[in-house]
Amino acid sequence: MAKQPAITLLIKPASGSCNLRCRYCFYADEMNIRSERTYGMMSLETLDTLVEKTLNQVTHMATFAFQGGEPTLAGLDFYRSLIEIEKKHNHKGIEIHNSLQTNGIVIDEEWAQFLHDNQFLVGLSLDGYQELHDENRKFPDGTGSFGRVMETARLFQKYQVEFNILTVVTAQSARRIRRTYQFFESQGFTYQQYIPCIDPFEENKGSLSYSLTPDRYGKFLKDLFDYWYQDWKEGHPVYNRTFENWIGMLHNYPPESCNMMGICSEQWVVEADGSVYPCDFYVLDEWKLGNIRTASFEEMNEKREELDFVSLSRHVPDKCRDCRWYPLCRNGCRRDRELLPDGRTPGLNSYCASYQDFFSYAYPRMLEMARSIR
Repeated sequence: MAKQPAITLLIKPASGSCNLRCRYCFYADEMNIRSERTYGMMSLETLDTLVEKTLNQVTHMATFAFQGGEPTLAGLDFYRSLIEIEKKHNHKGIEIHNSLQTNGIVIDEEWAQFLHDNQFLVGLSLDGYQELHDENRKFPDGTGSFGRVMETARLFQKYQVEFNILTVVTAQSARRIRRTYQFFESQGFTYQQYIPCIDPFEENKGSLSYSLTPDRYGKFLKDLFDYWYQDWKEGHPVYNRTFENWIGMLHNYPPESCNMMGICSEQWVVEADGSVYPCDFYVLDEWKLGNIRTASFEEMNEKREELDFVSLSRHVPDKCRDCRWYPLCRNGCRRDRELLPDGRTPGLNSYCASYQDFFSYAYPRMLEMARSIR
């Protein structure tokens, strides 16, 4: 495999370990259906190998994105060592970016100062105002985590940590987006990401109390877009990753968000023991590409091709071929697509009706925004 300009690794230094018990956690589901539930904590030796191989693989830029489980459980010293390891192996002057997705529970002033000083981009998980957040994001004893997360948000603001809010959209929050959006604005949270919750592999989609249905998700997108568009019109825009990607696509820019590309991209998800997988939603035994400690990127890419992980995602359902909105929708994320009878090929996205409803509703204003940006 030839060297490449840039690469992003999604790293799970604490495997699936977590100090919360969120009801909709897709990774807890993955852990339950693989042969080894957790891979413990990543050793500094594995981290060293990972960084060295990555910096040797690229010519310009490397991004190390830490997630979980809860990645802060690896401890602050782990990330201090990361910075030193990066300096040790960066002989070519590669541009390095570090990011962290956290539930915020263990963050204190020392953490906040470190994240600021080392220019980490941080995603903070917050599902809305207290009642809504605490419905699903609970401590093991059943109490809600809202108060602790808000303390962390204040620390990030105090120490000027660059952070965005990551919100999981559930059946409950989809109906309450106006209050959630207003709450975020009142707190100064102007960088926002919203991702639909994912049902477990073995469950029928939409069957759980928190599950999104196509009508709920479509209504959510329309309502959220209304508030977001109005803020833009009034001259105080809010960053929304999904909408910004779609506006960019109207300018023929490729989406930076993997789930909007239409086919699976080259992903590298690294578990705590060094095992590598092609997607965060498929950290399962049958999709393992190899181990960063012993395999090269070329060998793992060959395994990816052997498993047909990317090629399977290229299937375009007949319904998509004639759809006006396919160039923007692209059949959504693979994880939301219903499997065809062969049990392997992803078919039509379960939110197809949601996207048709949304684009029919919002497209004229999206086009207006795209033209104004031009």
